[in-house]
Amino acid sequence: MSGRGGGRGGGGRGRRQGSGRGRPSPSFHRGGNGGRGRGLDSTRGREPSLPPPPSQVTPTQPSALSPPTTSTSSVSYPSSGVESLSREVTQKLTLEPTTAPSPPPSSSKAIRFPQRPGFGTVGRKCRVRTNHFLVGVANRDLHHYDVSISPEITSKKVNRTIIEQLTKLYRASHLGGLFPVYDGRKNLYTAGVLPFDSKEFVVKLIDEDQNHSSSSSNRKERQFKVAIKLVSKPDLHYLQEFLRGRHFECPQETIQVLAVVLRAKPSENYTVVGRSFFSPQLDRKGELGNGIEYWMGFYQGLRPTQMGLSLNIDLSAGSFYEPLLVTDFVAKHFRHANLSRPMSDQERIKVKKALKGVKVELNHMEYVKTHKIVGISREPIGELTFTLDDQRKNVSVVKYFRERYNIVLKYASLPALQCGSEAKPVYLPMELCRIVEGQRYTKKLNDQQARALLKATCQRPRDREETINRMVRVNNFLGDNLVDKEFGIQVQKELALVEARVLPAPMLKYHDSGRERSVNPGFGAWNMINKKMVNGGKVDFWTCVNFSLEYANMSKDFCHELVNMCNSKGMVFCQSPSVPIRSARSDRIDEALVDINNESRSKNKPLQLLIVILPDQTGSYGKIKRICETELGIVSQCCQPKQAAKFSKQYFENLSLKINVKVGGRNTVLSDAIQRRIPLVSDYPTIIFGADVTHPQPGEDSNSSIAAVVASMDWPELTKYRGIVSAQAHREEIIQDLYKSSQDPQKGVVHGGMIRELLVAFYKSTKQKPYRIIFYRDGVSEGQFSQVLLYEMDAIRKACASLQEGYMPRVTYVVVRKGKRHHTRLFPTEREQTDKSGNIQAGTVVDTTICHPTEFDFYLNSHAVIQGTCKPTRYHVLYDENNFTADILQVLTNNLCYTYVSTPLSYLICASSLLCTASSFSGTLLCGGRDFNQWLYKWGTESNGQKFRGSTSSQHKRQCERSNVLLLNRVCVLFLCFLHKLCNT
Repeated sequence: MSGRGGGRGGGGRGRRQGSGRGRPSPSFHRGGNGGRGRGLDSTRGREPSLPPPPSQVTPTQPSALSPPTTSTSSVSYPSSGVESLSREVTQKLTLEPTTAPSPPPSSSKAIRFPQRPGFGTVGRKCRVRTNHFLVGVANRDLHHYDVSISPEITSKKVNRTIIEQLTKLYRASHLGGLFPVYDGRKNLYTAGVLPFDSKEFVVKLIDEDQNHSSSSSNRKERQFKVAIKLVSKPDLHYLQEFLRGRHFECPQETIQVLAVVLRAKPSENYTVVGRSFFSPQLDRKGELGNGIEYWMGFYQGLRPTQMGLSLNIDLSAGSFYEPLLVTDFVAKHFRHANLSRPMSDQERIKVKKALKGVKVELNHMEYVKTHKIVGISREPIGELTFTLDDQRKNVSVVKYFRERYNIVLKYASLPALQCGSEAKPVYLPMELCRIVEGQRYTKKLNDQQARALLKATCQRPRDREETINRMVRVNNFLGDNLVDKEFGIQVQKELALVEARVLPAPMLKYHDSGRERSVNPGFGAWNMINKKMVNGGKVDFWTCVNFSLEYANMSKDFCHELVNMCNSKGMVFCQSPSVPIRSARSDRIDEALVDINNESRSKNKPLQLLIVILPDQTGSYGKIKRICETELGIVSQCCQPKQAAKFSKQYFENLSLKINVKVGGRNTVLSDAIQRRIPLVSDYPTIIFGADVTHPQPGEDSNSSIAAVVASMDWPELTKYRGIVSAQAHREEIIQDLYKSSQDPQKGVVHGGMIRELLVAFYKSTKQKPYRIIFYRDGVSEGQFSQVLLYEMDAIRKACASLQEGYMPRVTYVVVRKGKRHHTRLFPTEREQTDKSGNIQAGTVVDTTICHPTEFDFYLNSHAVIQGTCKPTRYHVLYDENNFTADILQVLTNNLCYTYVSTPLSYLICASSLLCTASSFSGTLLCGGRDFNQWLYKWGTESNGQKFRGSTSSQHKRQCERSNVLLLNRVCVLFLCFLHKLCNT
């Protein structure tokens, strides 16, 4: 094809090869069919076309891969440009013929992400250490076998025991003297070929947990059939070619073999949770409260990097059940002090939920026997009876234990633990059952437990580095015969030394009326002294309510100081409240807020801001936010009573920044943005998106996941963002509502979706169409890169084409992976290179050594850390039509981390990604655990005391979604306190 839009229905508006961009783009086609398209705003008609762009070269892009099954193939698209786009997205992302040198070969049609355009040079050079350890691999003949165990066992531990026994019995006679390594499921690997392609073995295990005497000869034997069949031969040569940049598709199977080998010994010795290993012998353990404790351990992952294979080892912590008697656990977990009284039905349900699935052991017999709890009895154990196997009469449980074991039960009023099956239940006294050690606690930690875990695991960089070194010494990979001798793997003992750079902080512009009109932040932090907000907001109607009992008399003085601070920083804030300031009881929050709202409306002075001094006890913040922001439609600013009582000038400054943004002001802007000096952003209208999905907590199987998308609305300043949230299927990572369409009997095809709405909002705000889209996507794991890119890029293209025929802005799609989603940590090598906390300095970027061998990624530590060890953010470019260089993208991303609105600090991720994370989290918080769609519908009908009338259900919900944009503009800073802790640990 000579033209980019031709050949797909005729009359396309796409550019040809010879115009504008040099060689042909292997990306989604930018042209479209003939016909008349609709403008961004139907009332404005067709907008004028953009001037021709500067000459650019399109980077190499991926090859073909079918779209995921979640694609909305059943939805109708406009016949002009979108219909062909759906087909083209499945076919493009492929290399077209070109005169450029041939790229290295790829062994399949997997998506190929953009290659690294070069390495960055901007910034002061330095060196850092990182928790990556170089791995060398000798040339071995690797073989992959499938393992099938019958009868099937779900426990990895039992499966490993079976294969271990098989190896002892048959290694010399049938396995050719090889030591196989096993992953606990279906995969077995050897460093050499076994003497067979397929063979079945019989393995017998002595059941250590049967109710017989302690004599092993009397214990029950279980027999298993183990079938081993050759599957493939992973080739180390392809891995070496990939690491050298001569082969583009990562040989995941080969890396998986080596990873399983390195995990074999830790899996035998420690408790395995995902890719982490825990044991009290590895490091300290401690109580978290309520019968839960934490164990320290380590994370271990093998990944390809520029220096070769790298073993990433990091400190890890997990929550576990304390090995207590069940009665002690109930007393601690539920603060049930009096175990002698019967439980209520409500208490019994809570205990059942907490204990279901937990393993307990009985040690009142000659041997230890374990059971898994499936429930608890409705009746107290003193009223339970059962039929003995050798008798036909019923015997009470209390009598049985007294006569059989000479044990008098103390808590006969407590229910019994139920084990076994419904048909043959086994009832066990709580006071005789001890929780088995090493069981992970998977439920959500409460606030107190989360703080205790955070405090226990927070370590300075030097301490964390030493702990990681100790973990490596404990593992002793070089002394492991399986790792070193059998598979020829050598792991270096020293942390890798990496070349890094410290990017300069951006110049921030404040109002000209202040003494300081601009500031160049140092170490990722600055202050508001002698500065005024660049655009001060206006507050005419406000009041304050104080729910604190301990600090009940400070409200008027506190508000006086806060109002003065807001005015001194450039806001227009009325000195007198429109409704009298009052105090209220913490158990009557609902009534107090409703009364304030009614009083303000009766005076025809609807509140623009409600200052709330929180109760002394924690736990009311979410409730207050839900009532104010969703039921009453009031913008609120919550204050901690202990902090407020200090009357700190810094605290008032931070509050003024938050308030100004909530009422529509702007605190600061990038000087380069004002002067239009940001490359690939300032020259043509550019919109910056952020997108994220927040999933329910473990155990909440029925709740929806919440997707959020935000976008900049004030090009070229890039400081104001607008957001939309949407509920989607449980734990679905792909954002379903980026683009959607429906068939209306009267109107025909009706287009919608998050991207489309935000593009329209951008046009209405700036009176210009975006020429570029920079899309920061948070929360995607590496295994989902291809699937998410295909679906969401398809949605972006369709949203653009639905607005105007041939409208295809150039897109750069970047995945953002915060520190909690990866385990790379960076440590300073010299004291002169550190900040006050002993961490590397804000702005430190790494794009060498530990980054991807060929693809465009980098680690950026953009934020200042107060305590703990910094967590750099990893940025990975999956699609780039804007031809960003390493320097341009790294500097842009770092600068955007300084534009978050609520505090004078740089943050760990850029503002667009940060705000979408806040929005999705706030959506979950504000719906209060309820079904999000129902909550959104309720809020849309009741917000601000108004109702939508005369609309169908579907129209009504669309109105609710549009109204929710206003809500998100108010609540983007709800997440600040939580995120501030995340940044600084």
